[in-house]
Amino acid sequence: MGQRCLALYSGTSNRELAEEVAKYLGVELGEIEIRRFSDGEIYARIAKSVRGAEVYVIQSLGSKVNEYFMELLIIIDALKRASADEVTAVIPYYAYARQDRKTKSREPISAKLIANLLTVAGASRVVTMDLHAGQIQGFFDIPVDNLSALPLFTRYFQDKNLKNPVVVSPDIGGVTRARALADRLHTPLAIIYKRRPAPEVAEVEEIIGEVEGRDVIICDDIVTTGNTLFSAAKLLKLKGARDIYAAVTHGILTNDAHKKLQESEIKELVVTNTIPIPLEKRVPKLTIISIGNLLGEAIKRISNKDSLSSLFD
Repeated sequence: MGQRCLALYSGTSNRELAEEVAKYLGVELGEIEIRRFSDGEIYARIAKSVRGAEVYVIQSLGSKVNEYFMELLIIIDALKRASADEVTAVIPYYAYARQDRKTKSREPISAKLIANLLTVAGASRVVTMDLHAGQIQGFFDIPVDNLSALPLFTRYFQDKNLKNPVVVSPDIGGVTRARALADRLHTPLAIIYKRRPAPEVAEVEEIIGEVEGRDVIICDDIVTTGNTLFSAAKLLKLKGARDIYAAVTHGILTNDAHKKLQESEIKELVVTNTIPIPLEKRVPKLTIISIGNLLGEAIKRISNKDSLSSLFD
């Protein structure tokens, strides 16, 4: 039985990242025709045969979330109808992840709906990065590989030579993630207590732990408006923190978050390129590190049926 062909395709959401992954794997991105009709409908056609192929489709779900998600579903459907053997959806940023449970009556669990739609469309596997809630993996009946940006952040901040650093979780829910970074950097952990009176609104109230005279790394998975992050930095400064950094996997940075960043107490915000950040939002305080090689290595190991465990070290 011959070895299956590996094919790599990209949607329109993060072409630059897909090209990095292709370069790492030493393959060309597959040719795909994607068009929008005047009424907004999306059309996708795979240019060459993928019969029996092992296919990976890279599509992040930042910015135009619903449009990019529908585009991904249509590409997966096209590949399955073209008799691709397996289709892996590589979704660096998994949208709707914050809607992972019901907190009030008559609410949807949208993260589960996304999982259902991907499976029905024909995805055989999902590869993603730093899910907002780890239990989302359990919403799928297909394999899910939830990669972590923590090794990248660890290497980055190890080279910073920070003074007496402490890692800070911006809320109780992020303690596990922040603890993992603190353990890697061999630093103490502090926690900010906050409450949310409304969606995307957070009121920072108190800090649990010692930050006075220390360099601080705020660790989180998503920054959208930045309001929580910037309020946390302001409180940390009031409590005597020295330089304040932030390590956040997904830099959505809606509206004027990039301008607020420049005016905030944060010295440097480090994000990954799971979501493409427009040039006009790449302000001096923003640093972007690439996950291209990490995704490429994950795809290579999945294809070779090798373990992914060491990618988390």
